[in-house]
Amino acid sequence: MNISVLGAGAWGTALAISLASKNQVMLWGRNDDAMQTAQNQRENTHYLPGYALPSALTATSDFDAAVRHALDDGLLIIATSVSGLRPSLEKCRPYELKNVVWLCKGFEEGTGLLPHQVVKQVLGEEILAGALSGPSFAQEVAQGLPCALTIASTSKALCEQVVSAAHSQSLRVYTSDDVIGVEVGGAVKNILAIATGVADGLGLGLNARAALMTRGLAEISRLCLALGGKLETLMGLTGVGDLILTCTGNLSRNRKVGLALAEGKSLETIVKELGHVAEGVRCAQAVRAMAQQLKVEMPIADAVAGVLFDNVPTTQMIERLLSRNAKSE
Repeated sequence: MNISVLGAGAWGTALAISLASKNQVMLWGRNDDAMQTAQNQRENTHYLPGYALPSALTATSDFDAAVRHALDDGLLIIATSVSGLRPSLEKCRPYELKNVVWLCKGFEEGTGLLPHQVVKQVLGEEILAGALSGPSFAQEVAQGLPCALTIASTSKALCEQVVSAAHSQSLRVYTSDDVIGVEVGGAVKNILAIATGVADGLGLGLNARAALMTRGLAEISRLCLALGGKLETLMGLTGVGDLILTCTGNLSRNRKVGLALAEGKSLETIVKELGHVAEGVRCAQAVRAMAQQLKVEMPIADAVAGVLFDNVPTTQMIERLLSRNAKSE
């Protein structure tokens, strides 16, 4: 199958490497020098150094060639951040796309839309669309270590196509028709990873981490139901699975943000050290506003947003959470 991956960051590159074990893959990135280097040296030294690009993978900065590669019976995968989703879709509008899959997790800043809503808004209701999500660190996928993901779409045909393209000995792909549940789980867990990073950074112990993750899952569930998702989805890979990985894994960018906040570093300093903004930072503001609008109780997400945007000290964030009135679980 011909597959194009738009976005040559770490995760896009890692998935492209995995897909190239059984497909002809084209990896597009906007940095011409980086893509030429990747094509010539067979390694994406700019964004995922140390992992060889298979012979079936072509790196390019030619957007037209990349999109055309996936037309007809191929598969187009957008591997940008949420902020880059709409611009990528707008560039794709002139082409006769039949389907599109995205990897980003979060809510669009400004609109508060989930990725599937952005896709439908830009490309129309007729497009076959789906979210590929789950607990996955790019380095491990590129290394070929075992991983399980979920493709969520209302189109059974698209789900079958993604499973056929991606399912392998090291990568298992499950299907779901609950796009909202999958997207909400993938978005909000990043905020909770910042919270657990703060708790770990302050030395509050494993009991506190477990409590934050468990009560955080309850917050995800409330928002998911309010938006029309299914509770059972959050008991799977894109809910509790992704939550566990992101909150506890040392490769988690969002967890690193929390650890740095606990050290007293400013958000500006953290972003400079990371080299980019972790999705949980972008998502926290949108989720807080949405929770207020929908009257959904999300104290942990609200507390994280307070630290990130209202200059609330991390110790005060913990105190606020601990001083809440006792209630039935």
